[in-house]
This record gives sequence, structure tokens and C-alpha cells, in this order.
Amino acid sequence: MKLHCLEGGTLLEKAGECHAVENELLERLFQSKAGEVESILESVKTGDTAGVDGGILPPVPAGTEIWAAGVTYLRSKSARMEESEKAGGDVFYDMVYDAERPELFFKAMGYRAVGAGEEIRVRKDSLWDVPEPELTLAINSGGEIFGFSVGNDVSSRSIEGENPLYLPQAKVYRGSCAVGPCLLLGRDSLKADAMIKLTILRAGEVVFDDSTDLTQLKRSFEELVEFLYRELDFPNGAMLMTGTGLVPGSDFTLTSGDVVAIEIEGLGILENVVA
Repeated sequence: MKLHCLEGGTLLEKAGECHAVENELLERLFQSKAGEVESILESVKTGDTAGVDGGILPPVPAGTEIWAAGVTYLRSKSARMEESEKAGGDVFYDMVYDAERPELFFKAMGYRAVGAGEEIRVRKDSLWDVPEPELTLAINSGGEIFGFSVGNDVSSRSIEGENPLYLPQAKVYRGSCAVGPCLLLGRDSLKADAMIKLTILRAGEVVFDDSTDLTQLKRSFEELVEFLYRELDFPNGAMLMTGTGLVPGSDFTLTSGDVVAIEIEGLGILENVVA
């Protein structure tokens, strides 16, 4: 099952057919407690899809926090070490890749996220910017993973590389967080080796095209969620981006007009244009 959030309403896709459902369903799922998701989905009332259309919204409630994990793929470790070597911060990224405790950081509130088809941004005071394609977990208030989406953790590598303490400024700003195009429901609905692909177009030409798969993710979903929920409460649930295994080289930076397309097998394509 997939949940599609549109400007004109919410659609639940089952066996290839879409049905209109209450807009509050998304919030109910995120706010649910342990063991409640299945009963919520079984009791949902469906209706006619007439008038349920418009632009695609990010499948996350406005009051839900979006967090992210870092250095969970070997490629991410190498890239982060490269960008921070001059500042002497490379050793920290080397250490966290093998450490028991993962890197976790706050990314955005749900109301700051943009959906498929909306614009993402790069900071005006940044010289080196990249998209970071990430499988994103949907987690309820009880700490259960109940779905998946596609995420783009747009980041300034120049600001983070200058000093690791600048991480919040490199990661958290207007237009830096995209999620969509839908929410794939069910903890076991995603293939363990699902492909993740990143394609970037500039003036109609492909300037980056690469892929990886979830078998390259060093940490388990449950491990990341356990650390996130260990000393925090999320009454509105949470989304957690699980890190990236696809990072363009140091000779690439995003520019206005670039089209960033992130595809995750079974989830669809999250496409955004750089403002």
C-alpha cells in the first residue's frame, strides 16, 4: 500500500487502485502507538477519488520532526573525510563509521519539507553543494517503522568541510529537505536490496548518474531508530533519513536549474529543481 498526499486530498493505493481517505490518516499513523498501525489501516474508510488532485505534498505532517543519519555508507565516509581534511575534521568521520553510536542530526520540521515537483535550494553563502539521496523511514510515536519514503538531504559540503561544528548550517536551511513522492506502508514492504539511483540533469544533459543499493547500508534501520528514540519522545512520530551512498565528486556542485531525480525501487521518483 502507498499513501499519496495531494493538495486536493489524500489517496490510499491498494493493489494498483487508488481510494480517497481522510486527510487525518497520515497524522494518525505517525501519532500511533506500538501495535496500532495495522488496526488503523484496517478500519480506514475509503471514498471516491473525484476532486482529489493537485500538486504532490510531502508525506509528513507539519508537526513531525525529520532527522537524518550520517556516514552510514562507505562512500559517504570517504566524501565527508575529503571535504573536511583541510580543517582536520576528517578523523571524526573515520571514527564514527565504525563507532557503536551513529551520527544523528536534526534536519527539518515537516512543514519545512518540500514535496516532489517543488523547488529545493542551495545556500547563497555556500560554494559547494550536493544532493544526498536517502531512504527515509516513517516512524510512529511508539518507535515502530511503519513506512518508507524517498528523501533528499541537500547539503553544503563547503560549509561543513570548513568546520564540523558548522554542520547545522550546512544541513538545515530553507529548501534543504525534500521528501516524497509517496509513503510506502508496511515494515516489510521494501526489498532488502532495493536500488537507489541519483540522476542530475543540467540544461537537459545528464551530469551525474549513479546507483547503489540498500545492502551497502552499514547500520540496520532498527539500530538507527533505537538511538534516535533512546532519550527523545516523538508524540507526532518522526522521519529518519538513513544516510547516502551516492555523493558526486569534488568537481561537482549544484546550480540553479539543475533537475535532481532520486529513484528508490518500489517507492518511485522524487524529482526537484534547484531554485
